[in-house]
Order: sequence, then C-alpha cells, then structure tokens
Amino acid sequence: MESTGPDSWPPAPIPQKQGQGKESQSTGGSRPTKWVQEDAPSLGSLMGLGDMISQQLVERRGLRAHQAGRTLTMASLGCGFVGPVVGGWYRVLDRLIPGTTKVDALKKMLLDQGGFAPCFLGCFLPLVGTLNGLSAQDNWAKLQRDFPDALITNYYLWPAVQLANFYLVPLHYRLAVVQCVAVIWNSYLSWKAHRL
Repeated sequence: MESTGPDSWPPAPIPQKQGQGKESQSTGGSRPTKWVQEDAPSLGSLMGLGDMISQQLVERRGLRAHQAGRTLTMASLGCGFVGPVVGGWYRVLDRLIPGTTKVDALKKMLLDQGGFAPCFLGCFLPLVGTLNGLSAQDNWAKLQRDFPDALITNYYLWPAVQLANFYLVPLHYRLAVVQCVAVIWNSYLSWKAHRL
C-alpha cells in the first residue's frame, strides 16, 4: 500500500498550475521579498568574512591592526551591491537562456563570464575605491592597474564553478552556492581592492 500522508517518503510531488513546468518553478516565485529578509544578511556576512580572511591570513595584519571599518564596508557592499546585482543578473540570465541542459549551462557560463564578469569587476573595484576616499583620478589609475589581473584571476576560478552552478543548481540557490565559493574570491577581491 502506498502512503501519501505528510510523513511518507518520498514526498508527493507539488501540484503545478497548468503550463507551469520545471523552468517556471526555478524562478523562485517570491524571491525578491525573501532576498531582503534572508539572503542579504547572509551575503553581507560572507563578504565580511572574505575581508577578515584577507586581512588576517593574506595581509597578516593581526587583530590589533584589523580595519573593522573596511570589513563593515565589504559586508555592506555584499548586502547593498553584490547581492542585488548578482541575484538580479541570475534572474535575467535565466530568462535570456531558459533551460538546464548542458548546452544551456555552457551558454549561460559564456554570457556570464564574457559579459557580466568584466562589467561587474569594472563597477566593483571603483566602487570600493570611492568608498575608501580615492579621488576620481586615483580610482581610474587603480582600475587600470588592477582590472586586468582581477579579470584573469576571475577566469581561473569562475568558469568551472558557474558551469556546474548553471547545470546542477536551481535558480533560487545559485547565489548561495556562488557565495560559498566566493568566500575565497571575496578574500582576493578585498585584498585587490584595498591594495594601494
């Protein structure tokens, strides 16, 4: 006899509205509200953690020389810039290239890494410079110096991560998966963005 009660395993499939398939389920329905309530603080914490790792393990500042304001800035950027921009990008990308086949994942990764990654880094690095009080001229010089290296380093890590992310992970979990990997990337970005 097959059980269909609340404690049965495997759980019964969730009834779908007519015309609602796997792709429309992956959009996460009420995600914008959930983003504000749950994801933004998590993302901010992970960006802050990346900065702490950068200051303590990469730069070896020690606790007395730790720049708490810098960590707070990175955490704020995670909540107010990185999360909304990257999360929004994933929703746009899923609409531009719907589907979860290997070919779809490859197309998403190529568009993400060929178009979005350079633009994102080109905005992120000067934003950090501005928040750190750099003049427009100093910020431009820093961007010209750091952008090529940051983009090349990006290509060592993110294409493989994103290919797996786009192929294996539902849309509403992609930002979380990326941010777990990004603790290492955030450490690098924090070091690169704060290096004078």
